[in-house]
Amino acid sequence: MTRWQQAKEILKESLPASTFSLWIEPLRCARATDETVVLEGPDRFFCSWVQENYLERIQRAVQGGGEQTIAVSFAVDTSGSPSMVKVPVDSEGASQMRLPSMPLKCGNVRTLHPRYTFDEFMVGECNALARNACESLANGDTALGRFLYIGGGTGLGKSHLSHAVAHHVIDHYPQTRLQYLTARQLTSELVKALKSNAMERFKDRFHNQCDILLLDDVHTLTGRVKTQEELEAALDVLMETGKRIIFTGAMPPKDIPNMDARVRSRLSAGLITQLNSPDLETRIRIITHKAKGKNLELPEGLVQYMAEQLTGDIRQIESAVVGLKAKCSLNRALPDLDMVREVLASIISQENTLTAEVIRDFLARQFKISSEEMLSKSRKRNIAFPRQISMYLSRKMTDQPLADIGRAFNRDHSTVVHAIRVITDSIARSASVRGQVELLSKRLQQKYR
Repeated sequence: MTRWQQAKEILKESLPASTFSLWIEPLRCARATDETVVLEGPDRFFCSWVQENYLERIQRAVQGGGEQTIAVSFAVDTSGSPSMVKVPVDSEGASQMRLPSMPLKCGNVRTLHPRYTFDEFMVGECNALARNACESLANGDTALGRFLYIGGGTGLGKSHLSHAVAHHVIDHYPQTRLQYLTARQLTSELVKALKSNAMERFKDRFHNQCDILLLDDVHTLTGRVKTQEELEAALDVLMETGKRIIFTGAMPPKDIPNMDARVRSRLSAGLITQLNSPDLETRIRIITHKAKGKNLELPEGLVQYMAEQLTGDIRQIESAVVGLKAKCSLNRALPDLDMVREVLASIISQENTLTAEVIRDFLARQFKISSEEMLSKSRKRNIAFPRQISMYLSRKMTDQPLADIGRAFNRDHSTVVHAIRVITDSIARSASVRGQVELLSKRLQQKYR
């Protein structure tokens, strides 16, 4: 009698007959050594459920009381054996059996973008924490907590990370009950439930049939009192039962207007991360990756130029790569600098895009000095002071990282930090400096709105 046959006899005696027949009998031993046993099941869902609920019991049975640890793993049977592909049916033979204690549906998930996966997400200093936290929660690792809030502006990757979590959970943990929707969808479904007297079913979905809750665009719940009440109740239940929660919003919880204080408190209970505009190195990687995906060969010089010009969100980069690919196909030519400039001109307007370079040149004109003097090593008061104000306003009025701001002034990020500190102290101590900075800020907003 083989090791697996002996283990099955042990399991048959210790498990109810129905459980053994449903979950153990269909397993087939594909490979067995002194250290490992590989069992095959009919599909990925079956293997995942057995591993989740019976792995320890199967390991003990396989070891048979011996001291040596034997690793048990599961795989999907691809042999096409008839005994492995039969679908269990109910007493009427009409529908597929469900797993014990599982709902009719294993979750509700909004339509997922096929390319929004962890593999397609370009990691940089601007998003590394959020990305790692999402992957950890998707894998059930709660070392960083069970609640994650991701803030960030449009086009910086919030939805990409949410979709990536959903893809990962569906692919690797299909038995997990995942609820993924936007805040607007939550409000719409609540209204439908109220109109059809189905509030108990609505509450049960989020209170009892949810292992992971993904909710996008939480900031759109502003002023929606009833939806906030139901969200508060659902969060209380999910937090108390140790479920995983990932929310996204355009701003941190503390800045969402017209949000109930109790809901705001719960939104702030976990890890809060912020997605910032990608820095230059990250933009270079994104452009290179997306160009490769479009079979577009871009020389390093053109990639560098595009990365320096496209300082906004990631959607700008995607639009530029798609536009460049289309123009190359239309002209049947390889990309060159003139072609890149033509494509970028339709996406960004240097006159209306506020960047550290734009602020630098604008303030140079205001203080009647040259941009070259801004970039120089001069520490004269009439040059250093406008330079420091430019760095301060660049940090305040753009999403550019400190390193990118520093490059605009031929400095490193530590110099930018020092300039911000100097101007902040000067504003606090001097009404004159404060008035000057406010006036310059207002003029910038009026010109580059």
